[in-house]
Amino acid sequence: MECPRIFIFFLLSAILFNYNNDVSINVAATNVGLNYGLLGDNLPSPYEVISLYKSIGVTKIRIFDPNTEVLNALRGNTNISVIVGVKDQDLAALAASEVAVEDWFATNIEPYLSDVNISFITVGNEVIPGPIGPQVLPVMQSLTNLVKSRCLPILISTVVAMSNLGQSYPPSAGMFTPQAREQLVPVLTFLSQTNTPILVNIYPYFAYSSNPVNISLDYAIFNTKDVVVEDGPMQYSNIFDAIFDAFVWAMEKEDVMDLSMVVTETGWPSAGNGYLTTPDIAATYNGNFIKHVESGIGTPKRPNCSIEGYLFATFNENQKPAGTEQNFGLYNPTDLKPIYKLF
Repeated sequence: MECPRIFIFFLLSAILFNYNNDVSINVAATNVGLNYGLLGDNLPSPYEVISLYKSIGVTKIRIFDPNTEVLNALRGNTNISVIVGVKDQDLAALAASEVAVEDWFATNIEPYLSDVNISFITVGNEVIPGPIGPQVLPVMQSLTNLVKSRCLPILISTVVAMSNLGQSYPPSAGMFTPQAREQLVPVLTFLSQTNTPILVNIYPYFAYSSNPVNISLDYAIFNTKDVVVEDGPMQYSNIFDAIFDAFVWAMEKEDVMDLSMVVTETGWPSAGNGYLTTPDIAATYNGNFIKHVESGIGTPKRPNCSIEGYLFATFNENQKPAGTEQNFGLYNPTDLKPIYKLF
């Protein structure tokens, strides 16, 4: 098949970390970026974080809301593009009024257009399916109309989790839940009309940790080339591809064909769940994910189609729920040192 259309400014900066005694980090890849979360009371200042990104060659980041300190720190650093999220709690007011959308844009985006490289705006983070899911589409439509009227190179999308899949095994059986069909399919149709990717979060860790008896670790962390799942002519040796393709199959069942997907979050915690979450396993998953993306082989359903993705996340965030949620970071926030070596 032909690859879905990929936009140049969706290309993300992948980073390969080489952690040695002098804590040097080498940039060696081109297709994965970083999430920059702020749920911690011990995080370095945004200016320090932007300096860190510059020092290791990161050119694409994602923030979850229009944080003024981060956006101000990005001023003048137009080589770093940023995805900015709309806060979930703002969706109701924005969905009810186009004037509210215009005011939100004037407050949170307009002041930075001249010297911050905002690549696109995400409307809601994993709120579909759910009680506020129906608010996503009207906000997306209003923001899309606004940026088009201004001829701004900013795309509008939303971020969804794999909870939208009611069935995912085998991948060709991928199907959305009834609530996802109601809330997500109109969004997918709109994105298809505007040629804008849907943004998805894919975490093989959660699939593995929920069933470590029947799912092998090697299959979960890209650590085998053996065929583990056969699905007709398609063969799967890692669960990431199987999840990705299940979502593709689910879209096609709704007549949404060839819509691009960007993986806004993936990663593996280095602690918080015993032997399932160690620095070595996290390093292996993240490193192998980068290699998989950089190989350009795509997935069995979309072979030879490049995948863009963001690793989650830059730091361990101590104000997130205790356990694995606090341990997805690549860096310790207090000393800016890598937590583990990535190959």
